[in-house]
Amino acid sequence: MASSPACLHRIRAPLQRALSASLIASSRSYATIPEATSATTTPDLSTTITKRRPTYFKNTTLASLDEFIANSSASSPLPPTEAYTLRTAEVGPASNRRTITRLPEWLKTPIPAGNDHYKSIKKDLRGLGLHTVCEEARCPNISECWGGSDKSAATATIMLMGDTCTRGCRFCSVKTNRKPPPLDPHEPEHTAEALARWGLGYVVLTSVDRDDLADGGARHFAETISKIKSKKPSLLVEALTGDFRGDLDMVKIVAQSGLDVYAHNVETVEGLTPFVRDRRATFRQSLKVLEHVKTVMGQDGMITKTSIMLGLGEQEEELMDALTELRKVGVDVVTFGQYMRPTKRHLKVEKYVTPDEFEMWRQRALDMGFLYVASGPLVRSSYKAGEAFIENVLKQRANGRKGMVSVNGKLNEAAVVDELKSEGR
Repeated sequence: MASSPACLHRIRAPLQRALSASLIASSRSYATIPEATSATTTPDLSTTITKRRPTYFKNTTLASLDEFIANSSASSPLPPTEAYTLRTAEVGPASNRRTITRLPEWLKTPIPAGNDHYKSIKKDLRGLGLHTVCEEARCPNISECWGGSDKSAATATIMLMGDTCTRGCRFCSVKTNRKPPPLDPHEPEHTAEALARWGLGYVVLTSVDRDDLADGGARHFAETISKIKSKKPSLLVEALTGDFRGDLDMVKIVAQSGLDVYAHNVETVEGLTPFVRDRRATFRQSLKVLEHVKTVMGQDGMITKTSIMLGLGEQEEELMDALTELRKVGVDVVTFGQYMRPTKRHLKVEKYVTPDEFEMWRQRALDMGFLYVASGPLVRSSYKAGEAFIENVLKQRANGRKGMVSVNGKLNEAAVVDELKSEGR
């Protein structure tokens, strides 16, 4: 009997646990079972609002969906006074806000999707290991130039001698290095093969500056041009070269290689040249290059071309002086385009030049005697480079003439081209 209290304790313990569990269950409230409320009681909405879940996003203000959808008002043309007004925007964190100038409407271009011509050119470039200044310099017109209305109207700018330059101009986004990789001996053949395959009507050959080479790459340039002409004589070739450190003998080698247009860019006015271009490049040295081409090939034997960027802080008098100097050395074609800052490490844009100002400079240059002038915010040195020249050649063929036309003939042809463009044909 002594063991009976222990047995009773063992029996009592499970009963106590069962009773306590039933009491807790009867008093527990579940989220899915609302508490009983009287029919006359109105729930307080302020007490039922749950606390907002914390978020990682700092800015909780969201734009309306309408701001991302083009409406009828956006597509309607704006008056010039409103269209040419620059707009600003506040960027950066609240502790370090700064005001930036937004890109004007006339400088905005569609994303370069391209057609079949564009895709074919891009595929061949990758397959043959070739480079283009269109890609390296981030040109906004790449889709339009590579695509073209048809293959004969398409224009491509091939960059020879690699994608690394030995100079460091403050406006250019091409990679720089004192010792770039050696030249590819197969590049002239690959370039000629690709251009013959594409069926282009006009091609621009340019290159990085190769001050590490004894000839600056002039013989490589000349070999590429001769191979292109041997594979497709009808293809018009423009060579956009550097200054070869002022070695005019190298300029002569390229000029006599069989090309149709010799281009060398002065880039900006003389006063800004030391700040914009590499210190090894000077305005006067560029003038000597363009002048020597005329000396070697004759005034009517070769078309010379140059390009000037606007928006770097140049003054009107400086630009007029630059055009005067270019006419003195016989430059035939000049292009004007808006300078666009590639990255924050490059020169700032001092001014966004309006389309009306570009038209003014086009007319002034034509009045000074230039044969052809391309001027506009998105115009680049090789943008639609063959437009005027191809029209000129087609008119020569229609008239049954061969060879280069005289200066007066070229003036008449350029006038005809401008007439056709103004009529929308």
